Amino acid sequence: MKLEGEVRIPSGCAIAAVISKEGKSMSGEMITNAMKPMHDRSNGLGGGFAGYGIYPEYKDFYALHMFFNDRTTRKNCEQFLKEYFEIVHSEIIPTRKIPAITGEPIIWRYFVAPLKSVLAEKQLDEKEFVARTVMKINTEMSGAYVFSSGKNMGTFKAVGFPEDVGVFYRLDEYEGYSWTAHGRYPTNTPGWWGGAHPFTLLDYSIVHNGEISSYDANRRFIEMFGYRCTLQTDTEVITYIMDYLLRVQGLTLEEAADVIAAPFWSTIASKKDKKEREKLTYLRTVFSSLLVTGPFSIVLGFDGGLMALNDRLKLRSMVVGEKDDKVFIASEEVAIRTMEPDAENIYAPAGGEPVIIRVKDGVPV
Repeated sequence: MKLEGEVRIPSGCAIAAVISKEGKSMSGEMITNAMKPMHDRSNGLGGGFAGYGIYPEYKDFYALHMFFNDRTTRKNCEQFLKEYFEIVHSEIIPTRKIPAITGEPIIWRYFVAPLKSVLAEKQLDEKEFVARTVMKINTEMSGAYVFSSGKNMGTFKAVGFPEDVGVFYRLDEYEGYSWTAHGRYPTNTPGWWGGAHPFTLLDYSIVHNGEISSYDANRRFIEMFGYRCTLQTDTEVITYIMDYLLRVQGLTLEEAADVIAAPFWSTIASKKDKKEREKLTYLRTVFSSLLVTGPFSIVLGFDGGLMALNDRLKLRSMVVGEKDDKVFIASEEVAIRTMEPDAENIYAPAGGEPVIIRVKDGVPV
């Protein structure tokens, strides 16, 4: 029996990410292997991945990844989808049976396009309609959960250690230009399939190491705009905040970072540039309820890029490295070295300062 001080107590959860700035495809096996040396940061109650560029043959359609408790729920949900979407392809998501992953629900994917007649009737653009449909299913259809809903991307998550989740979902058979990963160490929320990271809406995905002490304030604000937090994990609200700020409000990534990891008032007051000072004051004032407090390091995945961000005090670890056209992000340098032993320019971003990587303009993704 190990005594206190003889066992490692990790600072919860592990995150990792990789992106090719040239839009080159990488096997999901790379990001799966990156999670192995961070095994002790997880406890087997959640692991997951998001891959971008993985569905080129269906890149113009929304890929709905879904959990169902039983076949009846799946059939009912499918009938609901047919009323509002053209379903161009549907299938069970291929998995590999392994002893480490048990108790799986029915895991299905649909490639869909909203019916133009429905969009015209409801007077909504397709992204808003898809987002509302996701909220409706997750809130009103018992036993059915949409856990991924973007174009040419997909999330794969489960109860288990991340390196096992990657094997379970056969990620070695997928290729994408960007990948994110998460190993979960739940603190005060349940470990279940829907509660594993990443959390997604449309093409936005979030992996998070930390704890959100502002969760209730954040949730109450965001739910005034039609979002619903149903997956019993605080991280879910960050995904909806980013969708609201970026897609609905039209903020830039840098501005969204200045909302959720807003500079201290004293820092804002010290800014010499008047326009910058006024902009930061505006963002802190108008979106004050979306300031995320508590320790966190997050990676936001989106169509064509990644953004990494620490809380203002940098209470959670995160390092960045580079090699050729690739940028790597992880909780620990060892994960980066697993993906690329010769990674260069390893550094830890400052608290509250976003690291934004985009695929180069003109590169097909």
